[in-house]
Amino acid sequence: AELEELEVAACPGCGSCSGMFTANTMNCLTEALGMALSGNGTIPAVDARRIHLAKDAGRKVMELLAAEIRPRDVVTKDSIYNAFVVDMALGGSTNSVLHLMALAHEAGVDFPLETINEISQRTPHLSKLRPSGDYHLEDLDLAGGIAVLMNELRDRLNLEVRTVSGKTLGQDIAGVRLRDGDVIRPLSNPHSDRGGLSILFGNLAPLGAVVKRAAVISEMMVHKGPARVFDSEDEATGEIIKGSVKSGDVVVIRYEGPKGGPGMPEMLAPTSLIAGMGLDREVALITDGRFSGATRGAAIGHVSPEAAEKGPIAALRNGDRVKIDIINSRIDVELSDDEIAQRLSQLPEFEPKIKTGYLKRYVQTVTSAASGAVFR
Repeated sequence: AELEELEVAACPGCGSCSGMFTANTMNCLTEALGMALSGNGTIPAVDARRIHLAKDAGRKVMELLAAEIRPRDVVTKDSIYNAFVVDMALGGSTNSVLHLMALAHEAGVDFPLETINEISQRTPHLSKLRPSGDYHLEDLDLAGGIAVLMNELRDRLNLEVRTVSGKTLGQDIAGVRLRDGDVIRPLSNPHSDRGGLSILFGNLAPLGAVVKRAAVISEMMVHKGPARVFDSEDEATGEIIKGSVKSGDVVVIRYEGPKGGPGMPEMLAPTSLIAGMGLDREVALITDGRFSGATRGAAIGHVSPEAAEKGPIAALRNGDRVKIDIINSRIDVELSDDEIAQRLSQLPEFEPKIKTGYLKRYVQTVTSAASGAVFR
């Protein structure tokens, strides 16, 4: 009866999930990119303002067409930079890195992963929504939405970029005021001085990996432990349920990247089990797959190169000592470069799970997560 009571009240209405998960993260970032009208990121689905906004958006699309303004006129290196600044202040989903890198590729913009860490280091975390905090998206909307957040960040944003409103970003956010200094904190009182996401590099992820540092407790910001290696999500899930994963372990789930998955599935079941069993304070998880935006804990994803491309994660064996240092943006295994290379040379060639049709062609042409997992 108690479970049923929770189930019928869990979703109060239509729309996306109520936290700062992937859908809401990207919806908010469309405002920062200049590709959406103000309010688009946070107005609830059942709010009358959403209907008005939809009508305004339709009219604006026709105006933009008439003026021959194209997406590439709006999506520029400066606007992508702005999106990452807002992403850091929100503590957005790790999937935002994939999507924004893919968008940069389509726009012909070179945007190195290292730049994301530079943004994180100088952008404070101002709004802490689920799963990192206690607030929900509706609270962010009531506090003034993304326009208010960007106004707090105005000294860190490129304000002269064009937006679909026909104005500059600076003009779009002029005059908005902060309504709730806890849901959206001022720069003088951030949740942390660094942004909510970090890119990790090291001999385990030479091309990078991503973690939602905003959802990692302080005790797990630095963690060293033995690897528990699994070659699929299903294998890992089964062993976690059996209780095979112990305190201090580093769970490794590989061959779930863009090629290996194929399609880079999200590791929601393993991370949910680890959190549900109370192990998220003691166990880390790394994968060449990705995560749900609802994931919390020391969950490091998008490890690149992936196992299917003979990245170092493919060389890991049970018991190898893995060190995760989120504070210093590092992820390493206690093996020399020669040891890693020797192990990789002994591995058989990767055999795709699907050998026919569209997914076969996808596996042959998809790039690393580090570049957005796009087609070559």
